This record gives sequence, C-alpha cells and structure tokens, in this order.
Amino acid sequence: MSGHHDDGHTVAGWVGSAVATVGALVIGVGVVGWRPGIWLGLGVLVAALLVTWVLHLAGWGKPPVPRSADQRRMSVRDLSVRAGHTDCLGCRMAGRRGGRVRTADAS
Repeated sequence: MSGHHDDGHTVAGWVGSAVATVGALVIGVGVVGWRPGIWLGLGVLVAALLVTWVLHLAGWGKPPVPRSADQRRMSVRDLSVRAGHTDCLGCRMAGRRGGRVRTADAS
C-alpha cells in the first residue's frame, strides 16, 4: 500500500462523531413516539457541528491534506490552524485565510 490514508483520527473528529451519534439516537426515539425527541435531536446535531468546528479552530482538528508522520497522533495539536489552513472551509468561515496570498490585478 503506497502513501498514508489520514481521514480524521482527531479529537475534533471523534468528539463530533460521538455527539452526532447521540443526536441521531434522540431523533430515532422521537420518530418512534417521543415527538420532542425529533427537535431535541436536531438541536444536538447542530451542537455536534459547532463543537467539531470549535475544536478544529482550537487545533484539535486537522488540515484538509495528509499530515506528516509527527502530526498523526491524536494527542498532537495542530498549531498551524491559528493562521488558517489553505482550502479549509471551517477556517475560512472563521475569517482565517490560510497560506494564500492575495495580489492586486495588474489591469
């Protein structure tokens, strides 16, 4: 196998997945009879999205590219997120632009 497959395996990914799983379970309970569960579960899913985003911005996520070998463990914080990851939607939404440099048009 060539290369390293690096999907998730971060604190942000695991915590977000756990909270989203709880939200999905609560929605399931709502579908089978407890009607407030549908809305409560949707609220938990929104919370999962926000928790994952905040953890990513705090350095517990990863950039949208494969990480180097010394950055692959879950216990390693990504300090490059302070400036923003290049091509990262979450960083752009937080106002962090990443490695791109904007230049003025010559015309």
